[in-house]
Amino acid sequence: MKKVIVTGGSGFIGSNLVKLLLKKKYFVINIDSLKYSANPYNTKNLNKNKNYVFFKLDLNNKNQIIKILKKYKPYGIFNLAAETHVDRSIDNPFSFIHSNILGTYNLLESILAYKKRIKLVHVSTDEVYGDVIKGRSDEKSQYNPSSPYSSSKASADHLVKSYIRTYKISAVISNCCNNYGPNQFPEKLIPKLIYNIINNKPLPIYGKGKNSREWMHVQDHCEALLLIYLKGKLGENYNVGSGMNLKNVDIANKLLKISRKNFLKKSKKVKIIFVKDRPGHDIRYALNNKKIKEKLGWSPKIPLEKGLSQTFNWYLSNQKFFKSVSKKLYVNRLGLKK
Repeated sequence: MKKVIVTGGSGFIGSNLVKLLLKKKYFVINIDSLKYSANPYNTKNLNKNKNYVFFKLDLNNKNQIIKILKKYKPYGIFNLAAETHVDRSIDNPFSFIHSNILGTYNLLESILAYKKRIKLVHVSTDEVYGDVIKGRSDEKSQYNPSSPYSSSKASADHLVKSYIRTYKISAVISNCCNNYGPNQFPEKLIPKLIYNIINNKPLPIYGKGKNSREWMHVQDHCEALLLIYLKGKLGENYNVGSGMNLKNVDIANKLLKISRKNFLKKSKKVKIIFVKDRPGHDIRYALNNKKIKEKLGWSPKIPLEKGLSQTFNWYLSNQKFFKSVSKKLYVNRLGLKK
């Protein structure tokens, strides 16, 4: 049985990855501290699976991580444990430093203490490259993070690279664009907009709505992560991008269009409103995905229109997901505190 660890496996991308790995007949050890954005709803049916085990654990608990490594002897680790919301990082940078930098450091130290070969896939973000006004960032582009969140992820990437070079650990890094799909915490743009549409509330868009993001269905991302684990060259990093950029206001309009196709009559009254912009808001992120396409043969399969429609329908059919999360964690605006 192929054993792997997924850190942050109760979060959005992590839970979708866990389900894919179980489907592919892996034995999955999910390590998650179950902070606010990790939702037991995401993995509610997995405990019955004999090939799945869960540990509520912070990555900073190095001794316990080492015990798990020695007990299960996994072949690989997918590191998705992270604080991820930019607005929240503006209000409380320390929690991002604690989770994203110190957590990664302690995971790396645990791998060294384990003293056996294990392949680490460290999952990062396109935000480490900062604003990309023209063109697309490739794997050799300079890091230029703008927010406490992206800075913490950039720091973690550099730590992993230094451990690859200095201690010869077996690791690869992936940098992905914005994900969307089932189970995403409703503080993020797409689920928040869907929640507001379903509940007949205005759709708040930062600034003038012209900020551009590259979007990918989480299922495509998870397929890429598995491929990087299986075939990714040690010491390399791979940009995982769809090549599909949209302005935030265009995403809102697409979701409104989908809602009307679903005969949500009340959505006809839902309006887009422009609100005060986020401090230091990057205008555009865009990845060059040529390397992963040419070297590993990966490309995204789910068209945006189809993926958005499926995602909208999932939230419509799983409204208990919203109820499983405290409203105070996603209804009120963050990121304007300082």
